[in-house]
Amino acid sequence: MKKESLPIYQDLRLPLIEEKNVQVLVKRLDLLHPVVQGNKHYKLLYNIQAAKESGHSCLLTFGGAYSNHIHATALSAAQNGLNSIGMIRGEIPKPLNPTLADAKTQGMELYPMSRTSYREKNDPEILEKLKLKFGDVYIIPEGGTNALAIKGSREILEPDDKEMDIVTVPVGTGGTFAGLLASASSNQQVLGFSALKGSFIHQEISSLLEAHQISPFCSWQIHAAYHFGGYAKFNPELIQFIKEIKKASGIPLEPLYTGKMLFGLLDLIRQDTFPRGTRILAIHTGGLQGLRGFNQRFHTDL
Repeated sequence: MKKESLPIYQDLRLPLIEEKNVQVLVKRLDLLHPVVQGNKHYKLLYNIQAAKESGHSCLLTFGGAYSNHIHATALSAAQNGLNSIGMIRGEIPKPLNPTLADAKTQGMELYPMSRTSYREKNDPEILEKLKLKFGDVYIIPEGGTNALAIKGSREILEPDDKEMDIVTVPVGTGGTFAGLLASASSNQQVLGFSALKGSFIHQEISSLLEAHQISPFCSWQIHAAYHFGGYAKFNPELIQFIKEIKKASGIPLEPLYTGKMLFGLLDLIRQDTFPRGTRILAIHTGGLQGLRGFNQRFHTDL
């Protein structure tokens, strides 16, 4: 996968932002690539390269029925002449939702994985059984987070981005956040907004940094109060917020990650968390393919 266009930066102009005299520049990774958008482009970049260089012809990965990672892996594999297998948490819906339908159309073989087994999917014995069943597959973990994904995510911040004071990003498995921490400059602060309920995310990020020997030069913090009930949870306030942002700026958001991040960021701005004149770079991590399934499932019109 190669970058086909440079990311587009969009200055978010809202009355609140002008009142507090800060700048919010949205780096729209959702527009980076026509097929594999957002942070998934970076997280898969070197994994695809490694799979091809090591002679693998098939990728195997994990995700839920609406997973952006499953969707991106299927499309990336097809684009690079590779086969792909998706181990789907729980049952596979019939008929297939838009995410899985796209994945299957691109040649991905879909297999259900019991929730019990899925919780143990990183266990060496489980991985060995999968290799015995499917052959010498190149395994990419859930969410794509591994050393090569972090290597790719380090490239999200370009030289001009490092002039910004604050960098914000949604946090799921933590790979993109870790990549940003590895590349941000000492004058910056990186803020993560967890899409998951619970304080465990702090320890998970610390473990990730230790495992990959990342010692950030920047300061960083994770906000865990804007999860709206947990992963894939939402309420009418969040849905209305996403609609208002789209109407005011034209920027599409989704309710799992980017919607929660921007809601949290604007709330911090409202609380005067940042000094006047602060320059904030908000990373739009994509995930918009999931809106089709979300609208279908919850009868929304995002």
